[in-house]
Amino acid sequence: MTTRTSVTRRSRRLGIVSFDTTPYRPASTVHGIERAAREAGYFVSIVSLRTIDRAGVNEAIGYLAEQGVDGVILVAPQRSAAQALADLPADLPAVAVEGRHGGDVPVVSVDQVEGAWQATAHLLDLGHETVWHVRGPDDWLEAEGRGEGWRAALSADGRAIPEALAGDWTPRSGYLAGKVLAGRVSDVTAVFVANDQMALGLLRAFSEVGVKVPEQVSVVGFDDIPQSAYFTPPLTTVRQDFAEVGRLSINVLLKQVESAEPMGHARLVVAPRLISRDSTARPRPAPPFLR
Repeated sequence: MTTRTSVTRRSRRLGIVSFDTTPYRPASTVHGIERAAREAGYFVSIVSLRTIDRAGVNEAIGYLAEQGVDGVILVAPQRSAAQALADLPADLPAVAVEGRHGGDVPVVSVDQVEGAWQATAHLLDLGHETVWHVRGPDDWLEAEGRGEGWRAALSADGRAIPEALAGDWTPRSGYLAGKVLAGRVSDVTAVFVANDQMALGLLRAFSEVGVKVPEQVSVVGFDDIPQSAYFTPPLTTVRQDFAEVGRLSINVLLKQVESAEPMGHARLVVAPRLISRDSTARPRPAPPFLR
């Protein structure tokens, strides 16, 4: 496999390996990285894979290395992508974004566990007895971290931990989960949804059967997509700072490029922030006939 040009013959071009950048999170992550690279005076070559697997990642890395890139950033939110980090050429500077298990490759990530903790704690602080969860796909590290934070916050407060409902990041899966939860509105008063798109579907399901948000059920999402402030009602959610993720990723990569020294097991974590809007409120007493 051809590797990067020598330190004295830099191409001033960096490679990004991602997958289908239509979804909000990977697209926003790539945009943040690309902007930070331009500000640092580097061009960017992007390889977008339809699906992430070890062979596909290796092929993409090989292609970028043959183009003479000075280094590579792998957007690795899935377990299969993280596993491919072990195959990277030893002399090719690299950074993983959202890869919780980076091995010898430095990792830059948003603290998904902390973000989910903030979302769950917010609902508990409002007075809800427990918080239900619509989770993301099993193979996503972000979904894993958000589920971990949700469970940890409930456990730390001695609360019951309901069984999480399956989701796949799409509004449709949130809608289907919302249909299930709407049928249990007598004991469901708060829901943490693992992303805003699924929260949108859940809100639609609630609206169709007359479940009022936040009067009957409070809802928190994750991502703070641009449309979240315009949902009905405006969505309380957890904001990820993709610009900071991009800045740190480029900084870490360029330190390796300029020094020709690996950064080993370095991990930089970006703090998320809860954005409170109108979809959450204190629980109201149930009508006498539901008690």
